[in-house]
Amino acid sequence: MVLLAYLKRQWKLLLLLLGIVGVFAAVFSLYDLPLEAVGYAAVLCLVLGGVLFVLGFWRFRSRHHQLRRLLDQAEGPVLPLPPAGDLLESDYQALLRAVAAHRTRLLAKERDKLEDMTDYYTLWAHQIKTPIAAAGLLLQEAPPPREALEAELLKISQYVDMVLGYLRLDSDSTDYVFQDTDLNALVRQAVRKFARLFILKHITLDFRETDRIVLTDGKWLTFVVEQLLSNALKYTPAGGTVRIYGDGETLVIADTGIGIREEDLPRIFEKGFTGYNGRAGQKSTGIGLYLCRRVTEKLNHDLTIVSRPGQGTIARLDLSRKKRTME
Repeated sequence: MVLLAYLKRQWKLLLLLLGIVGVFAAVFSLYDLPLEAVGYAAVLCLVLGGVLFVLGFWRFRSRHHQLRRLLDQAEGPVLPLPPAGDLLESDYQALLRAVAAHRTRLLAKERDKLEDMTDYYTLWAHQIKTPIAAAGLLLQEAPPPREALEAELLKISQYVDMVLGYLRLDSDSTDYVFQDTDLNALVRQAVRKFARLFILKHITLDFRETDRIVLTDGKWLTFVVEQLLSNALKYTPAGGTVRIYGDGETLVIADTGIGIREEDLPRIFEKGFTGYNGRAGQKSTGIGLYLCRRVTEKLNHDLTIVSRPGQGTIARLDLSRKKRTME
């Protein structure tokens, strides 16, 4: 099998040797030289060609076995390739190393992504158990309190929306449709979604309509507004206030909640970071603000948060898109 492959590889050399023998025979016949001389020259050519053939076959067979042994190590991060025999082999090996390095980077990226997703789903599953357990306890009452059940179902819906947003954000099928969007209608939709929580927690809503039309993706901007509003309700105690108003081209969502410690503010957009208050109340997944920042970057909006412990939090969503560059 190896010999046949080598013969197919060296057919040009074999054809050249036969051509040389033919040239010698023609020249000798034209000059009427003895047959012994022709045979002697042919034998010399065949011997020389045979030696070169054997040496080439031995090198070909050795390289073949080396490469076959490398197949067992192909899954490793580094391929121990044999020394290159010529310039073309050196080029092929350089190309192979580049492909192997690229594959290693892709595998590392996918491994990190899988670990992040596993960590998030573990935390998400733990967090969603709370409203499910609360709903189960409420159902044991006779009759079950409708408002409280709706509030727990809303929390479950929020967790589901969050995990779907997490999955869709980096999906290749995710597209962004930019069009003129009525900001008031968008905010009202989000407020209606959380109406039960406002009532249940006795939190006052101060919504001042902005009468603005913004160029954005309405679905993803709604996701951001709902996340910010959910955080405001989550960390605002009963009797507090949530204000929503416009400041030029900026939408502001402010609350009178527990606030965020100064040392935690620089990290609130990091994935998985919950901060002191998020850990103390076991309320935070550490993913909501991270998703908000990722979405606003893709929409070319800007999100900033200012907060003081005990005084509340102000989220400012700049919708001007002044930094957007068209290519």
